[in-house]
Amino acid sequence: MPVPTITWENDALRLIDQTLLPEKYIFITCRDVGTVAEAIVSLRVRGAPAIGVAAAYGVVIAAQEAIAQNADFDRYVAESIQKLAQTRPTAVNLFWALDRQKKVLAKATDHSPTEKRDRLLKKAHEIFEDDKRICRQIGLNGAELLSSQATVLTHCNAGGLATADYGTALAVVYAAVEAGKQVAVYADETRPLLQGSRLTAWELNQSGVDVTVICDSMAAAVLREKNIDSIVVGADCIAKNGDVANKIGTYGLAILAKAHQVPFYVAAPLSTIDMKRDTGAQIPIEERETEEITHGMGRQTAPSGIHVYNPAFDVTPNHLVTAIITEKGVAKDNYTEIFERWFGE
Repeated sequence: MPVPTITWENDALRLIDQTLLPEKYIFITCRDVGTVAEAIVSLRVRGAPAIGVAAAYGVVIAAQEAIAQNADFDRYVAESIQKLAQTRPTAVNLFWALDRQKKVLAKATDHSPTEKRDRLLKKAHEIFEDDKRICRQIGLNGAELLSSQATVLTHCNAGGLATADYGTALAVVYAAVEAGKQVAVYADETRPLLQGSRLTAWELNQSGVDVTVICDSMAAAVLREKNIDSIVVGADCIAKNGDVANKIGTYGLAILAKAHQVPFYVAAPLSTIDMKRDTGAQIPIEERETEEITHGMGRQTAPSGIHVYNPAFDVTPNHLVTAIITEKGVAKDNYTEIFERWFGE
């Protein structure tokens, strides 16, 4: 991939500042937990898998801070994990990665702070490498669903910028292209922060994939007029029954797909499936600052003092989902049964 979203260099986390794309391609270096947390909250790093990887490295940084400050190691790291857990409530990969780091600490109670830090770093590297491998496998599994000449519609950004490597939804596109298929993509701009036009279009263009940006409100017309073969999106949380939480606007797109008889695919790693949540009604939906709508991209676009509702995600019910693509395979219907089998393997 031409886009190294996340790297660990010189005991620090290096991230693309995605709030500046596509105008500026700049990296930021996180050397303290506060900077990592701010990067997640402000969407400098975003996408469920990437958030999980960043949080895993954030715990390592917390350990380094505790050692440097000669602080109570266990207490400092535990408080830092809690701080990271409060950044984004919907993305289940965040909590999955933090839980894995908690388990590392639980097994290292008798070790020195330096040894604990080293074990945390090893686990963070494992999470990073696992995500790269998983992204590639999701791509291979999903590419089989695309025809030799396919036109795909996608929403938000679920590519290399949202993960450690290929992405999830865009992994399907990349893998299909590598297999020799001709794939064109229509990318919803994805209001209010334009992750589709700013990030997905930039990333696909960098990779040489044919991409066309459309406004979110154009999706219905495009589905009717442009011979869209499928819609492929990512996910921030998937409930046990196959209900899917993803960027706001996904639910409406799924309804449009049903109306136009277009397959609606969700691509996500197994770690995005939360087996503790029976249905999508139990998934917490993050609400973000009103300024994202009233002052979008730095310009006032709504009257001062106006009421604003700004959920970051919506939930698509499972009956609107044609299939869920993971590294384990492709699930169609009977999601609970299939998920239970996958997690039991």
